[in-house]
Amino acid sequence: MRHQTIDELLPKADGSVYRLVRMASIRALELADGKPMLIDNPLVDKATTIALQEIAEGKVESKTTAEKRAKEEKKAK
Repeated sequence: MRHQTIDELLPKADGSVYRLVRMASIRALELADGKPMLIDNPLVDKATTIALQEIAEGKVESKTTAEKRAKEEKKAK
């Protein structure tokens, strides 16, 4: 089983530990409430670890990252 390091996860949360914790906790709560996983074959069955794995794989992104990406896509059009 491979755990995600903070160095891998922080860029996904715009460098903010606080934002990373919020992203992971919100996603873990969604998983605990029965929302489907965004990854195939998770390493473990714990919601928090699955949430961190989803973040590391880019399946879950912060709101600010999503907004930045949307703006860049608009500019590209």
